[in-house]
Amino acid sequence: MATITPTSVRGAGAPGTLTVTVLTASDTLVYKPTQSQVLILRNDTGSSKTVNIDGANATTISPSGYGGTISVAGGKDIVIADGASAFVRLSDIKAFLAGVIAITGGTGVEAMLIEQ
Repeated sequence: MATITPTSVRGAGAPGTLTVTVLTASDTLVYKPTQSQVLILRNDTGSSKTVNIDGANATTISPSGYGGTISVAGGKDIVIADGASAFVRLSDIKAFLAGVIAITGGTGVEAMLIEQ
């Protein structure tokens, strides 16, 4: 289990180097709602992967105008074909990021977390 290490681009004026974490069966990341964070996932494993991002305390949300609740307890799945890359702004999926955040299903996928 590894924690995905963020690369800060705050104040970067020259080319920088991204910190790459190769995912295992279960990894973690730290969501910082006061910063702009983007998670990039690159899959060169030889097969499609479904990476699941799941906060331990994410349960339900009550969207305005919905008239009920929606479960977010199962986390957010991101499907990445072999040879493809995907990215997600963490603020766009913040409902899934409460508590300790586990990243599963992505063994061998490369993860890069950029924050500003």
